[in-house]
Amino acid sequence: MMPLRYSQGFVNLMTRFTNPLLGIAAGAVFTAIIQSSSASVGILQALAVSGLIGLDSAVFVLFGQNIGTCITAVLASVGTNRSAKRATLIHLMFNIIGTTVFVAVCLVTPFTDWIVSWIPDNPAAQIANVHTIFNITTTLLLLPFGTQLAEAAVKILPDRPVKAADEQKWFDELLSSDHVLGISVIARKQLKEEIAQMARLAADNVEQGFLALEAGNLSEIERLRRQEDEIDLMNAGISRKISKVLAVENSPSEVNALYHMLSIVGNVERISDHAMNLSDYAQLLKEKGLELSEKAKVETGQMRKRCMTAIRLLNNAEHIAPAVLIEYAGEIEQEIDNTTVAYRQNQIRRMGAGDCDVEASILYSEILTDYERIGDHILNIAAAYAGMEGENKAAVTAV
Repeated sequence: MMPLRYSQGFVNLMTRFTNPLLGIAAGAVFTAIIQSSSASVGILQALAVSGLIGLDSAVFVLFGQNIGTCITAVLASVGTNRSAKRATLIHLMFNIIGTTVFVAVCLVTPFTDWIVSWIPDNPAAQIANVHTIFNITTTLLLLPFGTQLAEAAVKILPDRPVKAADEQKWFDELLSSDHVLGISVIARKQLKEEIAQMARLAADNVEQGFLALEAGNLSEIERLRRQEDEIDLMNAGISRKISKVLAVENSPSEVNALYHMLSIVGNVERISDHAMNLSDYAQLLKEKGLELSEKAKVETGQMRKRCMTAIRLLNNAEHIAPAVLIEYAGEIEQEIDNTTVAYRQNQIRRMGAGDCDVEASILYSEILTDYERIGDHILNIAAAYAGMEGENKAAVTAV
């Protein structure tokens, strides 16, 4: 940057403009070119110290520099996924909104005079203070609107449909790369995302299966069947991917973590199978003109709530200490076992009293079996997550 001190054209660009928008553009373009807001702000301070630009003009260049510094995030996001690009977009929106607010403040209030009054003999400090105030104030202003910024970023950059073949190609290319450092970590992150999606589908199937039994509404059955088919395909696809990662991974902790992931996938698939059994029972009751007793419907509602509580726990498994996760999951699974026994006894009493149809009671017994099995698989998944997180912590400690 040393030759710029002798460039009259550069000095004129940064210091002589009548329209604030030109100052913003100059600051943004220059910062984008050198890819360093620290350097460009330092140069602006040097120009101010030399008396070539006053604070009333320098602030507009400074605001432009805040926009121009986003170029580093833009370049870093090239070739990344949609979420990374949205993070970059939020960074850009943050600085554009802040610039808009502060330009308005500078044009209608004596903001710069107020800053100068603090430190009248130190132009560099004046610019530094404005820079600090800009970022802190913009952060405080936009903090309550974080969700809205994220939603705006999603609307501007919506998800693109990804073909399974393209995703598999990307995964295969990753594993065949000559640069092996970090491949397992990247692959495992991708696998976790796919498992989370698979678990969400299975959770929806469980909830809708119980709701079909409670309300007798079969409108969602066809959608559940499609999701069950998708879960089966995901189970096979994720298992193949894990096998491929195991073929190139040598770290014992990573290998064990991948085996735990296989266990999670298998148990999630089984939960979805039990959910489909529930929907099949609801359809069979409808076809035969049968109906569960009102007390049995209340019990199925309680089953649904317990299962969904456990599934929500698993959705946050990565953020829960392994010992705590196992404890909570064990308590829920034990509660499911206890209520299964209690509900069977209730049903036997209802049959003895003639309060329910015998054939419907047989189906209710099957419902209880699936309910209990779902609890077992949930505990298996919790144990696998705890084991996986334990391996991660052990690996980090070893490093």
